[in-house]
Amino acid sequence: MAETQLSAASPPAHPTANPGYGKRSALDQLPRTNHDFAHLPPREAAIAAYLDRLHDGADISVKTLAKHLPYGQCALGTALNRIQQAGHLRRGRECVTADDGSSRWITRSWWSRTARDDDWWAAFTRGDVPEHQEPPPERQRPTRSRAHILLAALGRTASVLSLSQADCATLAPLVTEWFERGASEEDVLRALTAGLPTPVHHPAALVRNRLTSKLPPPPAPRPPVRVLECANCGAPGRPETLPGGRCGACRGERAPAQPAAPPSAPTVHARAAEIRAAMAQRRREKA
Repeated sequence: MAETQLSAASPPAHPTANPGYGKRSALDQLPRTNHDFAHLPPREAAIAAYLDRLHDGADISVKTLAKHLPYGQCALGTALNRIQQAGHLRRGRECVTADDGSSRWITRSWWSRTARDDDWWAAFTRGDVPEHQEPPPERQRPTRSRAHILLAALGRTASVLSLSQADCATLAPLVTEWFERGASEEDVLRALTAGLPTPVHHPAALVRNRLTSKLPPPPAPRPPVRVLECANCGAPGRPETLPGGRCGACRGERAPAQPAAPPSAPTVHARAAEIRAAMAQRRREKA
């Protein structure tokens, strides 16, 4: 009965988590069907179908789900663990960098309608598979771009490279590509003005040639920094130590015996003194 009521629930009314938190969907999932979660028990299948219909950014914490679904927090926690073990969910943290260069750890709940095995989630943690990214909002472009402004002022640095407005508009996309590859204004100016020939007959042609021939390589992509956590106790760990999203202790495995710690320096010195004293006593007894 609860599963029937849940199937009729309205996901659009579900609250959104704080910015940066909440549900995040993986890419490359199979199209939605009526049998996506048939391999799960009825309760878990109904909850999984509800989660799948939620928008990205939805708050899918146990506490919030209990307010909108006909189950208590304990039952939901058990169901989410089973959904995770089936390969649809992983929870953990990710280090994100803000526009000002500062970084912080964000709690993540990654969702996949298509069941994934532990190897796939391990690759996802390393950044070897694509992740969902919100499209950036459209911004109104300024009348004069950063690249256009640099080219228009180029004659102040090297008068022989003064360009017309038409030249600036034509060459601006080439400068923009430099910026996209991590170059600064100083990098571009240095490449354009160092070692100029005398005289410069065609400034626009020279600038185009240098922007093209000296274009720096694209920066290597930075892999995401992610840590998965045990669904039961929340302990962080490497993906290979969390099969099904649970650590060894929560799966009932015994922790490997720890090697005995080496003796301290005072203990070693005291033991050595005892041995020397015993050897000296034996020599005296034989004498």
